[in-house]
Amino acid sequence: MFFEPGFLGTRAAFYMDMVTIYFAILPFLLGLSIRQAVIGNIVLHYRSQIAILGLTVVMVIFFEVGVRIEGGFVEYVKMSPVSYDFLLLFLAVHIFIALMAVGGWVYLIIASHRTYLQGGKEAMGKHRKMGKWIFAALTLTSVMGCSIYLFLFLM
Repeated sequence: MFFEPGFLGTRAAFYMDMVTIYFAILPFLLGLSIRQAVIGNIVLHYRSQIAILGLTVVMVIFFEVGVRIEGGFVEYVKMSPVSYDFLLLFLAVHIFIALMAVGGWVYLIIASHRTYLQGGKEAMGKHRKMGKWIFAALTLTSVMGCSIYLFLFLM
């Protein structure tokens, strides 16, 4: 089922369509979670951040396993009219930003949890600032991932 043709009407497999849709909505899920913090529902914000991070990790693993089973990046590039060199550079930048964003996201969750347990609110401004950068980086990563899907399967 996962390697059958997808539901978006492209050459991509089902799993690729599913992962792409998830990453297309990820910024909106994050926005809803951030909204909870803004309105003062810190517990829901924290829980939703952990749930979204967990689901994101599951989707990345699902994606990585699927890509490896289907032959890897090189096999996908063969079907695309977009230059291999461009796609490789674009992918490298995408992966770098994604790793930094997820690393920062994990750090922020852990550091915020520790601060929360200690009853401290002095790091709130730092949390907000870092959270904005992480949100921007995750959004950029999502846009770049969806762009790679377009480069590989719609062109």
